[in-house]
Amino acid sequence: MSALPSSAQLVKPREIFIRGITADGRVFRPSDWAERLASLMARFRPAGLCRKEAHLGYSPYCLPTVIDGVRCLVVSESLRDIEPMAFDFLLHFARDNQLDVIEACLRPEDPAEPAIDNLDLARDALKTLLQTT
Repeated sequence: MSALPSSAQLVKPREIFIRGITADGRVFRPSDWAERLASLMARFRPAGLCRKEAHLGYSPYCLPTVIDGVRCLVVSESLRDIEPMAFDFLLHFARDNQLDVIEACLRPEDPAEPAIDNLDLARDALKTLLQTT
């Protein structure tokens, strides 16, 4: 039996958003920091998604993105289950570089609403959170 979670266990309710803004309000450099970290995590994938060309794409557990003009790294809590050291590495990187870290809780989907990709839902929730602070 594989140590990796099945595709049914892939989606968890929380994701960690590491924002490229330091504690003193500066933009974190280098500008491609999120892509570099996501590339390091590219090998961690759900069972069945590991293929020969896996190094050419990002893991669904760790994705770089830009939210409101700020480079961010979205880290799924699922990464902790399959590789705790990789998950801890990302959180320690954020702490050591004094980057903003935000945990987002995804609300359950309402069957009456159209299906929305969980990552898009998390981005919208984060945008709303950042606009209210």
